[in-house]
Amino acid sequence: METIIEILITATAFFASAKLLSGVYVKNFMQAIIIAIVIGVLNFTLGTLLKIATLGILSLGIFTLFLDAIIIQLADFFLADFRVKNFWWALGLAAIVSIVTGLLNWAF
Repeated sequence: METIIEILITATAFFASAKLLSGVYVKNFMQAIIIAIVIGVLNFTLGTLLKIATLGILSLGIFTLFLDAIIIQLADFFLADFRVKNFWWALGLAAIVSIVTGLLNWAF
């Protein structure tokens, strides 16, 4: 049950962020749920490997945001109804989703 709530919170963050950022397109909320699942799987697999491989290179705080932007662009490549114009829009999306998800997790 907690996983479903976490997916819905992340999907809400992606959907709201797409409405705020003109360089990001999400077709509908159902697509936002799919995006949340795909990014969660990519973050669990590829994100973990990248964080381990680059552990000593950069500060984990800002570097995690860059890794999230890369994973968002990778999800953009795989998903048809999810578009991010470029890396900077992906970085902005990663920052907003991170903040909104943190606030929603704190609230619920």
